[in-house]
Amino acid sequence: MTHRLARLLATRDWILADGATGTNLYNMGLASGDAPDLWCETHPERVSALHRQMIAAGADLILTNSFGANASRLRLAGAQDRVQVLNLAAARLARAEADAAGREVVVAGSIGPTGEIMAPIGRLTEAEAVRMFTQQAEALKQGGVDLLWVETISAAEEMRAAAKAAQAVGLPWCGMMSFEPGGRSVMGVSPPQLATLIDRLPCPPLAYGANCGTGPAELLLAVSGFSAAGCERALIAKPNAGVPRYQDGGLIYDATPEVMAEFAVLARDLGVRIIGGCCGTTPEHLSAMRAALQSRPQGARPSPEAISSRIAALMPDR
Repeated sequence: MTHRLARLLATRDWILADGATGTNLYNMGLASGDAPDLWCETHPERVSALHRQMIAAGADLILTNSFGANASRLRLAGAQDRVQVLNLAAARLARAEADAAGREVVVAGSIGPTGEIMAPIGRLTEAEAVRMFTQQAEALKQGGVDLLWVETISAAEEMRAAAKAAQAVGLPWCGMMSFEPGGRSVMGVSPPQLATLIDRLPCPPLAYGANCGTGPAELLLAVSGFSAAGCERALIAKPNAGVPRYQDGGLIYDATPEVMAEFAVLARDLGVRIIGGCCGTTPEHLSAMRAALQSRPQGARPSPEAISSRIAALMPDR
């Protein structure tokens, strides 16, 4: 069976993934500290509206509003018994908007970290992590997602557990780690180490890469490190839209649509196949990114110095 994302990767030079879910929902009224995933039941019309806005801005791939909908993270909201219901709702909301788009749009079931530290450093065992991820993945599959989108992971053990969950439910998947400004994840994994891990998994992903953690320049520098391990799978880059600040009752990130458009072109020229944005990336950012990708010709592979200087030149003064 050829999956929808695999078909697009076989026929397209780049695929535009969507922007932020959580930060956009906060700006749509989600209270600080509340779990965005619960809005799939309490405010489904707002979740659907965000999906529509991302598709209208040009997204070829949208994420379900289920990043924190695993039993461990939902326990913080007293909703640990609602994993199946919330993930099913999240998948159905995204699927409905994708199917109504009038063009092919991939629905990716968002799975974030458990929020716990994996053994041997922490107490969460691999078997427990696999169980939690599988519970979430089964509901997302039932709701109609095309694949699983494992993101913002920091530990190799947790990435392996998510891969086993994808294998258990029989869905293709993509995997991303979040890297800090120093170039490693919170748990010390470097980009070359992630690339090596991905190739050795018993159920490797369709694509892998980096998301969140840093702004566009820093994330692209991390992505450039994947080539050091020789892994040739499709790459993903989904950075935050810069650094946030609180303004007019909402979170505003300092990377303008022009900055994110430059990031998108640099990512494409670096060889990234799936390009999007994480925290702070609005439909306006996404629209500028698509316009730049469509209008600007393919360029030479940018050096680390070119990445830093071209992004810095467009960043507003803080």
